[in-house]
Amino acid sequence: MSKAELVFKIPPYELFYEKAKLFLGDRIFKDYLRCFAYGIDASCYRYIPKIVIVASNEDEIVQILKLSNELNLAVSFRAAGTSLSGQACCESILVLCNTYWKKIQLVFDEAQQPSSIWCDCGVIGASANEALKPYAKKIGPDPATINNALIGGIFSNNSSGMCCGVKQNTYQTIKSVRVILQNGFVLDTSQDQSVLEFMKTYPDMAERLLALRAELLADSELSSFIRHKFKIKNTTGYSLNALLDFDKLKDILNHIFIGAEGTLAFISRVELECVKDFKHKACALIFYEDILSAAKAIKILAQNDDLVSAAEIMDYASLLSVQNLEGLPAEIKQIKPKNCAILIQLEEDDKEKLKQNIAFISQSLASIQSLFGVRFSFDAKEQESWWKVRKGLLPLTAATRASASTVITEDICFEIEHFAAGIEGIEALFEKHKFKGIIFGHALSGNVHFIITPLLGIKEESERFGNFMQDLVDLVVSYNGSIKAEHGTGRMMAPFVKQEWGEKAYKFNQAIKEIFDPKRLINPDVIITEDQNIHLKNLKPASANLIEDYLDACMECGFCEKICPSKDLSLTPRQRIAVYREIARLKSKIRTSSEQKELNELEKGFEYLVVKTCATCSMCATLCPLEIDTAKIASKASQAKGFLSSKIASNLAQNMAFTTKLAGFGVSGANLAQSVFGAEFVQGMSEKLNRLCHTPLVSEFFPSKNTYKLHSKLTQTDEKQVVYFSSCLNRMFSPSKKASDKRNIAQVFESLCKKADFSVIYPSNLSNLCCSKAFKNHEKEAKDLAFKTFKTLCEASLNGKLPIVCDHSACSLELLKYAKEYGNEARVKLNIIDMPAFVLEYLSSNLSFSSQSEEKIALYAPCSTRNLLVKKQNLAWESAIFELARLCGAEIYEDKNVKCCGFAGNKGFLTPELNQSALRNFGKDGEGNNAFKGITKGFSSSSTCEIGLSTKSHFAWQHIIYLVDTCTD
Repeated sequence: MSKAELVFKIPPYELFYEKAKLFLGDRIFKDYLRCFAYGIDASCYRYIPKIVIVASNEDEIVQILKLSNELNLAVSFRAAGTSLSGQACCESILVLCNTYWKKIQLVFDEAQQPSSIWCDCGVIGASANEALKPYAKKIGPDPATINNALIGGIFSNNSSGMCCGVKQNTYQTIKSVRVILQNGFVLDTSQDQSVLEFMKTYPDMAERLLALRAELLADSELSSFIRHKFKIKNTTGYSLNALLDFDKLKDILNHIFIGAEGTLAFISRVELECVKDFKHKACALIFYEDILSAAKAIKILAQNDDLVSAAEIMDYASLLSVQNLEGLPAEIKQIKPKNCAILIQLEEDDKEKLKQNIAFISQSLASIQSLFGVRFSFDAKEQESWWKVRKGLLPLTAATRASASTVITEDICFEIEHFAAGIEGIEALFEKHKFKGIIFGHALSGNVHFIITPLLGIKEESERFGNFMQDLVDLVVSYNGSIKAEHGTGRMMAPFVKQEWGEKAYKFNQAIKEIFDPKRLINPDVIITEDQNIHLKNLKPASANLIEDYLDACMECGFCEKICPSKDLSLTPRQRIAVYREIARLKSKIRTSSEQKELNELEKGFEYLVVKTCATCSMCATLCPLEIDTAKIASKASQAKGFLSSKIASNLAQNMAFTTKLAGFGVSGANLAQSVFGAEFVQGMSEKLNRLCHTPLVSEFFPSKNTYKLHSKLTQTDEKQVVYFSSCLNRMFSPSKKASDKRNIAQVFESLCKKADFSVIYPSNLSNLCCSKAFKNHEKEAKDLAFKTFKTLCEASLNGKLPIVCDHSACSLELLKYAKEYGNEARVKLNIIDMPAFVLEYLSSNLSFSSQSEEKIALYAPCSTRNLLVKKQNLAWESAIFELARLCGAEIYEDKNVKCCGFAGNKGFLTPELNQSALRNFGKDGEGNNAFKGITKGFSSSSTCEIGLSTKSHFAWQHIIYLVDTCTD
């Protein structure tokens, strides 16, 4: 058999995989679990790609497109996967652009102010705003998902949002774009030479695009229709207005890819003009009797959109779904059916001017009766809580859906004069088709969102949904509105593009697709499709009561993903839930042979991808609007089973002194090996052994064995006392030999207390105590040990009269958790304080910060200081670390993108790739440069986290109190 014949026999996807693997290495996947999990997005659709790629640069994209073209295989590009219309999923080759592509570059004007910002496609929208924040600037688009959505997706959907409307969306603020066409040509509209090269290399494409413009201009009626359509939000179909608004090819190319949903080219980088980010903001949550009353107010607000930056409407059902959340005004408890509310925001640089604007708007609205009056708030926290609810409405309301139902989110737009009638029409459709729904949206723009949750597994209800969608399109088109305002056409509205635009305009949409993607290999069936029922196909399967209710509430929105330390290594929280749910679904039914194979594949990868590489830090819960703690999946699966395992754990927990002594031998052994062979050699050898047989990693910054003995230290007055619970880790560990201060942390804390005239009391029998976190995989043993520790701390603190301090933030959190649980039962309230917070609150006022630090230092607050339990008790554990550093006069560097280092207790030793992945970009600035340059010391509040931080940064990290002790007398 010839080589050509042999190649021909290989299935195309297999051939693609083998060829692509040559330049992608381990960043291409075809195993079922990852293809299933990585295919998840926020829409109601489920497509499982055959191959998933994590692309890292333009050269790879060029080669991927070349292979796609060669083998006639479709390829789709995915940014954050927060899109709702089914434009970011596929069943062929999915290319993920969310791991790399993080470069941000500001372009400054003569006044040294940023005039524009270049962002790679993988930059989070909020990260772009963070880079511009020091200059009081921001990007124009402000979708509700801006904290998660990536620039590539924001650009490709022409996302707008709360404030930008059609004045500051991507189309209006684009300056340049760099794309890779289906033929592999890299087009950069910021470079005239690149545009000329495109015209020279592909003259037919350029001529056809300009010919489309000429043809459109010749049809004055159609041109007028298109211009009118784009006066309101519209992301249905392609940006036909680009053919009318610009006469130069460069400008047309600059705009034609906007809102194209990745169907024309790969979006590599985008340059956006900066807009003003006003210093002062004021918000009001105004309640009205019904939608008609609110619509009158909206009309007034829209007439004053130069003063009003946002006006968000929420109907009765929306308000009801968030009624019991914290931070909302008491009036929300008094609402009645048909009531609604508008969240208004005004902003200005001058506060007095803002107050004048508020007075004017309040007076303008006075003629329309509101339920509880108009009150504007300047309080940033109150505003944040209101906006958090509005931005989280989708997942919050989706959580209340019936089991086995599907979340359908729609996004339409009416002209303001038709806004009330449009909403009434939607409500009538709800009633006609027997769906319960909620309505909310960007009222200032006439943009309406609604959610329904049909049971699409029931044939009759599925048919009703199909009829509902057709009636909805008929309604919107009758008012000359947009069937997609800002979420993108996707698969949900692709069958209806022709109906909204009409036959003539639709042909222009088809022609644009034909010019850039004649073989329809880039994101097919999105925007342009031949399948008139595609919006009803491949919907996510829903099964009732298969997994825990709190997990089943997840609608896979993806809000949790950016904070997850394993996101670039294995799975994210929503992906873990999706896999967990799918395993349960498959187990619950009589399976076909293919389904059995799928189940086997999912279960095969579950241990490593779902359990072992989950840091169980619970950071996902801090961003999830429903506070879903996905860590519980891994915690539950990790619970050790078997008599022998439990017996060993029980013996170790009951004899903590012996356990720590035993572990101390391991520390001594590692220290000895480092002394004999060198720390760097031992680290390298342990890395190899870890990969081979999963033995612990011994970092060159591995701690030294502690030899310091703990004894209570009483002052002469003995008036101020603190109970010091030294964690078992810090009873074993002292700083590594590479640290500048090699004292055990207990010595440092005792030194600070002595300076502040505080007595240090160690609990009795401390060597046999533990917060219990070390036994997290043995629930009974952990609870028994935690209760034993709780009783001892009650005794030592005189039943809560004395504060209790802990020297390891993760252990402080564990103590806090059990103190709450057992304290409620025993009616004892223990005052558990993380060490930095204690030093700041109790000691700092009695310390003299005379030796100010003049060096630049790195700071990292462990994830445990940001835990929901800590936040809900209003404990300033996270900020205390930074405040102490400021008192020391240090120049601070913080990598704000890393919220969990992924060391995760023993996982940093046994699964070091989790820590390494979480810290992959740690210490890099927006342009990818080393932000640690000139820094030789780092400070935190967790001895295990400090090992991983030190290994990554190549300088020693220690507890923040080491710095405080150095800088005080």
